[in-house]
Amino acid sequence: MQEKIFKAYDIRGIYPGEMNELDAYKIARAFCEYLKPSEVVIGSDVRLSSPSLKKAAMKAVTDAGIKVIDVGEISTDMLYFSVANYGYAGGFSLTASHNPKEYNGMKCVREESKPISSDSGLFDIRDMAMKMEFGEEVLQGEIDGSLIEKKDILSEYAAKVKSFADFSKFKNFKIVANPNFGVAGRALNKILEGTNISVDKLNYEPDGNFPKGRPDPLIPENRDEISKLVVEKGADFGVAWDADADRCFFFTEKGEFIEGYFITALLAKIFLRRKAGEKIIHDTRLTWAIEDIVKENGGIDIATKAGHSFIKERMRKENAVFGGEMSAHYYFRDYFFCDNGMIPLVMMMEFLSSQEKTLSEIMHEMFWKKYYVSGEINTQVADVASVIEKSKEKYSEGAVKIDETDGISIDHADWRFNFRGSNTEPVIRLNVEAKSERLMQEKTREMLELTK
Repeated sequence: MQEKIFKAYDIRGIYPGEMNELDAYKIARAFCEYLKPSEVVIGSDVRLSSPSLKKAAMKAVTDAGIKVIDVGEISTDMLYFSVANYGYAGGFSLTASHNPKEYNGMKCVREESKPISSDSGLFDIRDMAMKMEFGEEVLQGEIDGSLIEKKDILSEYAAKVKSFADFSKFKNFKIVANPNFGVAGRALNKILEGTNISVDKLNYEPDGNFPKGRPDPLIPENRDEISKLVVEKGADFGVAWDADADRCFFFTEKGEFIEGYFITALLAKIFLRRKAGEKIIHDTRLTWAIEDIVKENGGIDIATKAGHSFIKERMRKENAVFGGEMSAHYYFRDYFFCDNGMIPLVMMMEFLSSQEKTLSEIMHEMFWKKYYVSGEINTQVADVASVIEKSKEKYSEGAVKIDETDGISIDHADWRFNFRGSNTEPVIRLNVEAKSERLMQEKTREMLELTK
């Protein structure tokens, strides 16, 4: 087993060279040793290697005498639902999220779907698994069927998602939906059952070959297809998901991509209009739009470190109603403090049903005429810390705010930036926002000079 497959938030490697059935068996056994659960929820994504890896993991759990709750082919947010909603002791899904088709891995949670990450047990599981001396023979033989319960969670999952919006208020929208060959389409069909919403389907049927490449809408070239189809079909908006469907991406009726930063601010507004005084959690990469919206709507904004384990931990601590990241992960108190890729869609539909303007008009008025953002720019550097230190020295003078929660964020009156290092590679990530397009571009060029 290769140590490098254990990442900050999950396990991921190329199948079968870096992640194979024996690895899945050992990790599942280590998971059981670490958590000592009475039962383990197991699901998987649509990758071609998922069935055999899942079978090995199920054998490991039942070999340990522990019951398996088999929830089938699922999105990652369905794993969270399965564990937390039914009160199970923990679980995992065989998935590599938005990585290319040759990858696979595992995402693990404990009771209440609290994350198991590098700082909360994942590296302990790694150390246990790497010491195990099982050989290929453990994969042979039958799985003890008496320890397996198959559970269909789709209807109750859909009902939970639907509880976040009043479907009776929905207009008869026409939307374009792109699950990127993952499982989001099945969930969407169930959620929209009985409505008059028309769905033009793109890359809709699950296909673990991911025939159009890496299933990740955050990659700009992956957005052209849905942007064009939204315009061609005259849709009200477009929505896309990554392969494991825990991130949700929106496009206006003109095919314009909406950054996760602005969706976070918009969802915060919806929650605060329902009940003022609530706390909203967000990362420090881009902040002004969120801070302004939260203040205008009588809420409390709290910035914290990016990454799902940090966001979830802070949300629990603060009892925050909602949290969001610019990566398009959105977290909900009433969804077990977990992220979900379908709830933003139903909330967006309820919001747009109350508006006379198009989504494009709303975005321009609320955000695009006020906040100009660079998008995240990743640069390979020899020493992340020295770049952060250089930027601090150069830009601290005259700053209205300096924040070192996650890397370095420095706010000036009309522009701000965040530099932060990657958790896994010698890469520094830059985000710049400003009050004008010209200033944003000028400061972005200036900041990138520091990375050379």
